[in-house]
Amino acid sequence: MNIEFNRNEDEMKQAISKMRNHLEKIQLGGGKKAIEKQHEKNKLTARERIDYLVDKDSTFLELGAFAGFEMYEEYGGCPAGGTVAGLGYISGRQCVIVANDQTVKAGAWFPITGKKNLRMQEISMENNLPIIYLVDSAGVFLPLQDEIFPDKEHFGRVFRNNAKMSAMGITQIAAVMGACVAGGAYLPIMSDETLMVEGNGSIYLAGPYLVKAAIGEDIDNESLGGAVTHTEISGIADYKFKTEQECLDQVKKIISKLGNNAPGLLNRATPVPPKKDPAELNGILPAGNLKPYDMLEIIERIIDDSAFEQFKADYGKTMLCGYARIDGWAVGIVANQRLITKTKKGEMQLGGVIYNDSADKAARFIMNCNQKKIPLIFLQDVTGFMVGSRSEHAGIIKDGAKLVNAVANSVVPKITIIIGNSYGAGNYAMCGKAYDPRFIYAWPSAKIAVMGGDQAAKTLMQIQVAGLKAKGQVIDPVEEKRLLDEIKDRYEKQTSPFYAAARLWVDGLIKPADTRRVISEGLTAANSSTQMPEFKTGVFQV
Repeated sequence: MNIEFNRNEDEMKQAISKMRNHLEKIQLGGGKKAIEKQHEKNKLTARERIDYLVDKDSTFLELGAFAGFEMYEEYGGCPAGGTVAGLGYISGRQCVIVANDQTVKAGAWFPITGKKNLRMQEISMENNLPIIYLVDSAGVFLPLQDEIFPDKEHFGRVFRNNAKMSAMGITQIAAVMGACVAGGAYLPIMSDETLMVEGNGSIYLAGPYLVKAAIGEDIDNESLGGAVTHTEISGIADYKFKTEQECLDQVKKIISKLGNNAPGLLNRATPVPPKKDPAELNGILPAGNLKPYDMLEIIERIIDDSAFEQFKADYGKTMLCGYARIDGWAVGIVANQRLITKTKKGEMQLGGVIYNDSADKAARFIMNCNQKKIPLIFLQDVTGFMVGSRSEHAGIIKDGAKLVNAVANSVVPKITIIIGNSYGAGNYAMCGKAYDPRFIYAWPSAKIAVMGGDQAAKTLMQIQVAGLKAKGQVIDPVEEKRLLDEIKDRYEKQTSPFYAAARLWVDGLIKPADTRRVISEGLTAANSSTQMPEFKTGVFQV
């Protein structure tokens, strides 16, 4: 390996180490003392519940672990958005699992909690996967109630989804292991089956204190809405158990008896490992995302047998399109090529930029994959569409719109991996979050923004200086540099992968070596989908 590779590898390893350190803190939830209090009540933590529930020979793929990262600090933070969630195998069946983390503000719902829970339900609906709710929540976080309670994508949407999912035939199981109060009480009752743990699980619209204040009735927690009350008197719950382990064992039994309605629409062959070593992925991406590199080297370390069948290999060279298999699954890959290339006319094309020909090529390939019912994998390292008079006169907006149209109307499952830059309309054209990928992940090297930090800082600086000059004020070079650095630092913080993951612009941050595995898990989930609609692109200029 050369010096450049070693330098790149060192930077990626540092980024992975930083990601791992953050994750270790996130996984403590509300902290060690809060975990101890949970254990004192004979309660498991959210992560311990999931660990007990999933099959021992399987891996739980956590989603949204960075949700809420460095947000709500004035309230003590909200690690993982107060909810641990992801894909796990229960009795051999892939399921979505959502567990309230009671150690984080008693499992209260922050705005990001609502967004994360709705995302998990969306994954369940899109992929026709059973969903398990492990309930232990105090309800809406009152100081932020206006940001979580009334709007279309807020708390109440969860119960609307419960009803829609039930009509779709998606299995929903709720295990109530702690508080389930106010509006949150509807979730277990709108699930297919409700399980409760005696002594800790409770369901009611108003707790004892509120009941006393509202109607003057004195009543204890258990009598009001405990497991005995709801299994023997109200009939709201279906099962009661002495321990959480017994409760979770029953969830396993229920899932083990589900009928298999997965149609298996996607093509899968016997998996073959890549010929090129996936461990080398750490050293290919240039440090700082600044230099050209061959995206094909990354693709060949993700796909089976490192065998990539390129589509229009000699046309639109800033975009790589082609067919391959990933862990046996047939896929179409659309990836930004970062090498500087030459056209037949001898013109140089910058890597990572979408030109007219590369947009045209990618749109055509996406339509082909939809025709053949082949899922699409997008590998993003894009700085945007080419600008300037030559591109404008050639119709770059038209060709870009054609690509966006194809991505937006695509009906096959789409999975997006943001490897490096994800700037401007390039994010949209390469299936960013707004374009409904089934799953979207980012490497620790990812940067998501309207434009790069340097360009944005200089643009904002020019506007600020022009404003001062218009007022007759002069800014000296030292002050100008200070302002430029301040703007750049602020902007670059917002482009970091942690900032993106905190706001659920991506489902998770992954190590490069895990790319193949998470894509395969996503395709396994997508293969449970019950149908694939007819592909229509509507009207666009040719």
